[in-house]
Amino acid sequence: MKQLVGSGGMPSSHSATVTALAAAIGFQEGFGGTLFATALVLAAVVMYDATGVRLQAGRQAEVLNQIVYELPAEHPLAESRPLRELLGHTPPQVVAGGLLGIITAVVGHLIILACS
Repeated sequence: MKQLVGSGGMPSSHSATVTALAAAIGFQEGFGGTLFATALVLAAVVMYDATGVRLQAGRQAEVLNQIVYELPAEHPLAESRPLRELLGHTPPQVVAGGLLGIITAVVGHLIILACS
């Protein structure tokens, strides 16, 4: 459950959320409107960030944790708490999250249509 709402992992829950939001807005307000365009830009920024800055920060955390692990026991940082390594997403994780978001929005839209 922790990985479903936390950072990192497959699929990207952040990508799924922003993609579902954009698609739901598109279904509700139209895909040609400014609200959809805004949601689409937000989704692109979040997904780009997940595979860029956050992924690289996670990789740096791995290296730093390894350095701290190899420090002698008497070093002041030897007992420091490890950094979180699972921060970003690989491109396949982001794509999977995006697809999950689209599927979620389509299912939600079909449910709304069926209840109308």
